[in-house]
Amino acid sequence: MLEGGSFFHHGDSFAMMRGGHLDIAVLGAFQVAANGDLANWHTGAPDAIPAVGGAMDLAVGAKKVFITTDHVTKQGEPKIVAELSYPVTGKKCVDRIYTDLCVIDVTKDGLKVIEKVEGLSFDELQALTGATLIDATQG
Repeated sequence: MLEGGSFFHHGDSFAMMRGGHLDIAVLGAFQVAANGDLANWHTGAPDAIPAVGGAMDLAVGAKKVFITTDHVTKQGEPKIVAELSYPVTGKKCVDRIYTDLCVIDVTKDGLKVIEKVEGLSFDELQALTGATLIDATQG
């Protein structure tokens, strides 16, 4: 093990998650809703094996939840949506979304785009998104 590293029992990890001892959790997502709802454990496909693991604990136990995901699916469907169509992992738990196209803060006012890739217009980004975005990139 590298200096500064540590390991512990999985029971302790759940105690840390559930006890509110994590400042930030970084999770992946199948979908994120405009209100910050998260779906990241099951698409609802009948042949898929549902297994949420510790994602629900992280989604509700961390002080902040950051999502890293592609902006659209392999089929070109938006992953940031008005409402989830997949089973919920956590309600209103997402604080920030990092995609391959932009960074979005989830706020009480809506989804605020705070950064986007160079060369992509806000209108192009909005067209790839299934929820209304607010352009906060202009100073």
